[in-house]
Amino acid sequence: MAHSAPKLDLTKSMKMYEESQVLSPGGMMGIRRPYNFIPGEYPIFLEKGYGGHIVDVDGNDYIDMLCAYGPIIMGYNEPEINEAVKAQMDKGFCFSLVQPIQNELEQKLIDIIPSAERVILVKTGSDATSVATRIARGYTERNTILRCGYHGWHDWAVEVHGGVPQCIQDLTVEFEYGDLHELEAKLKEHDGDVACIIVTPVGHPLAKPVMPPPEGYLQGVRDLADKYKVVLIFDEIRTGFRAALGGAQERYGVTPDLSTFGKAMANGYPISAVVGKAEFMNVCEKKVFISSTFFPNSLEMAAALKCIEILQRDKIIEQVWTKGEWFLKELNRVVATSKVPVTVNGIPPMPFLSFEKVDSFHKERREMFYTETIRRGLFIQPYHHWYISARHTQADLEKAIWAITQALELVNEKYPVK
Repeated sequence: MAHSAPKLDLTKSMKMYEESQVLSPGGMMGIRRPYNFIPGEYPIFLEKGYGGHIVDVDGNDYIDMLCAYGPIIMGYNEPEINEAVKAQMDKGFCFSLVQPIQNELEQKLIDIIPSAERVILVKTGSDATSVATRIARGYTERNTILRCGYHGWHDWAVEVHGGVPQCIQDLTVEFEYGDLHELEAKLKEHDGDVACIIVTPVGHPLAKPVMPPPEGYLQGVRDLADKYKVVLIFDEIRTGFRAALGGAQERYGVTPDLSTFGKAMANGYPISAVVGKAEFMNVCEKKVFISSTFFPNSLEMAAALKCIEILQRDKIIEQVWTKGEWFLKELNRVVATSKVPVTVNGIPPMPFLSFEKVDSFHKERREMFYTETIRRGLFIQPYHHWYISARHTQADLEKAIWAITQALELVNEKYPVK
């Protein structure tokens, strides 16, 4: 019989959080704020990471299956990647002009990503999706963006609209993942002014944050983009170097016009890329302006090259999928024997549990579940899918399943479905 685990000592985290709120609005930005976890139960400040673990400032050690929201494909503090960065640092990394390593990384991306004929290297996922949509608008000379799910924080993409003019909001139209009929209806409604469709190939609507593409869906989106002569963008910030080395487009066999890659590309170093067919990308030569002081910085390029080398050399993606397949199988087994109304969804490297709204207690069940898992040393997020990394050991995964099992038992005892 499961028993509630003792509350963690988070004294230092809480003190630092109080200090941080005087220094910065909310203490930190966006999804890292405590209300996105379980306030009072989750750490707020971390001291270090190693392998598949993180350690907070109070010394609590956790199996980390959030992986910095996705960048950590290998593990924390990877010596080979760090040494490659240090070697590049000795040459200098911020200049008025670019360094040769830029060509090397761009060629590597062209070699492994199906849609890549040209590359633009930037820093963040939001940079990349914003560059891609600007290219699409420049190419088509149209204004409207059809989007599905989260694509960053810039004005055209943000879901919380404070500070964004209504005229900007009106140019981005949401559609539901998996529904080709709705997508075509939106294309017809805005026919003649749609610049692009941007979609994450492995869906992440809020209700079920990870969804494998329904049979024929991605090809259907490709066909509709061709039919209405709009640019198709795959947002592969999450799926790149996880679904496959060349992203979900490689795994599922559908090639977009433009793609964005980031997160796992450099195992945590800040770099992302827009890749695409030369016909579309070449509008940046004269017609579309893209520039930043820090886009050409080379430390992140060195990290990306070394990370990709290790992914290829050690067949890391295959390892992650094998671990993820085991984990999803066990997760399904645990859920099948549990009476808690939860649904397993996801693909092997990106699993998740959705708490179903069968009655008025779904929020209480979710809060109790994540309280009990964090107390048992499993760091996962209530509103974001989880990740498997190369350095998660079998013991880590088994302990994670144990923690989930214990938590579900306690949830069922307190909030049984009537």
